[in-house]
Amino acid sequence: MQSLSRLPFKQASAAEIKQRLDAGEQLHIIDVRERDEHMTAHIEPAKLHPMSEMRSWWQELPRDEAIVVMCHHGSRSAQVCMALREAGFGDLTNMQGGIDAWSREVDPGVPRY
Repeated sequence: MQSLSRLPFKQASAAEIKQRLDAGEQLHIIDVRERDEHMTAHIEPAKLHPMSEMRSWWQELPRDEAIVVMCHHGSRSAQVCMALREAGFGDLTNMQGGIDAWSREVDPGVPRY
């Protein structure tokens, strides 16, 4: 397993992502969870792009914007970050802890599941 410090993309906590948003940074946040998970809990301004449908959406992502990838706990989003890096995307961040961390650290109004 690769050391976290050697990953070819950035890692950030949910609180750090919230700080970046609050500071006005333009982030393209993609939620790679499945549709039923998104119906249970979601955050704005994340856009749903299920990992299971990645072949149909990855080429539509902007290559010149900061992309933050999130899921439930951070594993699937890390896999998507790796795939996007291999496809040539540059400014990628995995939101560690996913929407579960967002609920715990940023907005307790977001349901946990």
